[in-house]
Amino acid sequence: MVNRTNTRQRWLDAGLTALEEEGAAGVRIDRIAARLGLSKGSFHHHFDGADGYKRELLSHFEALSTGALEQAIDGVGPPGDARAVLSALTAAIGAGRPDLYRPKLEVAVRAWATSDPEVQAVQSRIDAARLAALQRVWRPHTDDDAQARTAALLPYLVALGASVLEPPVSAEELNRVYELLLPLVPNS
Repeated sequence: MVNRTNTRQRWLDAGLTALEEEGAAGVRIDRIAARLGLSKGSFHHHFDGADGYKRELLSHFEALSTGALEQAIDGVGPPGDARAVLSALTAAIGAGRPDLYRPKLEVAVRAWATSDPEVQAVQSRIDAARLAALQRVWRPHTDDDAQARTAALLPYLVALGASVLEPPVSAEELNRVYELLLPLVPNS
């Protein structure tokens, strides 16, 4: 018997891959089914139509986008050591962790958000969650939340800018950029 959760997960992962490679137009059930070698019946077994799939795909992307950053930050101790956290994030990006840096997927979702209010709402929540996570890293080293947000914007905007270049900046090159910024991070 096929594992229902595994097949459902395959549909979601293939949807993200299609989105990354072809943009929003590539998120078509027939194309994804062919890519997976599954029937459309399998799709309908797991999802409530195209709109339900879109919502779940966006939810999956949101969880991946925010969860990876939160886990990477939480995996570094002790809390309050911004340099240690940002050094670990820099090393993780340099190691090519696709859960932290998928520039083509980032661009595809942002492009989709320009024409779809539901996608725009998801992207807004992702940006807010990522910035909040980085702001928590910086907060012990700043005078107030506004300064912590400004400090959090620097690495975040660098990553976004690296994503939108054509071709996108490689994970290795982004790692080197972050290494240049690390001396700006205060010691704990």
